[in-house]
Amino acid sequence: MFLRGAGDLGSGVAVALVRAGVPVVAVELPRPTALRLTVAFASASLTGRVTVGGITGVHAEDVDAVRAALAAGEVAVWTRGEARLRENISPRAVVDARLRGLTAPDLSPTDAPLVIGLGPGYVAGRHCHFVIETNRGPRLGEVLEHGQAEAHTGVPGVIAGESARRILRSPVAGIFTRVRAIGDVVAAGEIVATVDGEPVRAQLAGLVRGLLLDGVAVPMNKKCGDVDPRGDRRLLTTPSDKAAAVGAGVLRALRRGGAVAPEN
Repeated sequence: MFLRGAGDLGSGVAVALVRAGVPVVAVELPRPTALRLTVAFASASLTGRVTVGGITGVHAEDVDAVRAALAAGEVAVWTRGEARLRENISPRAVVDARLRGLTAPDLSPTDAPLVIGLGPGYVAGRHCHFVIETNRGPRLGEVLEHGQAEAHTGVPGVIAGESARRILRSPVAGIFTRVRAIGDVVAAGEIVATVDGEPVRAQLAGLVRGLLLDGVAVPMNKKCGDVDPRGDRRLLTTPSDKAAAVGAGVLRALRRGGAVAPEN
């Protein structure tokens, strides 16, 4: 199965599938744009190897390395373009975890025998065969065979009573540069990064849980990091409950669509 995007949400999907015995090739960028890189298989493109939720991801630089990773029960992280990979491997299913349905829904039911889109913007029957609900709430992880997921609210989930203030956003359009690192503890008002020299300040005290890589070009008001007010360092390496619920939904969709054998 091809997984487009191996950020924290896509990585939750990969963990659920590999645990169920489903081989996963994660198609990523050489310089990923994921924020929570400590729980993202995307970071294997930088470090060569990463473990998320007890599952190992390996940066596979050729098709033989992809096959070796899959044979070992690992996530193969591929950064050389999906078209090049398809010259050697035809996926039974494609899962799009890039959350681009609202801005660039470049997904088609013809991309694979079974195509699954995560989140709002994708329409089951038009862009893909199934859509997975990604909004927190009672429908999180629901498999939709018709229509689309709930609308994007733009409001992040509440953690320790905090929501919007957790998010770091770019004050201007420009190039992002880190001042602090993922895992640092910061105070309210502290500069965490800059965009073209303009400061990106923490709005509350807590643990920097996500941050863009240096050199990423961002538009104004782009989400570029987050601060967790709980300050629990264990959260840096623990996939979120949201990612786990979405991963379980994708597994159900694969079984419903016949790409994975039904559970015994």
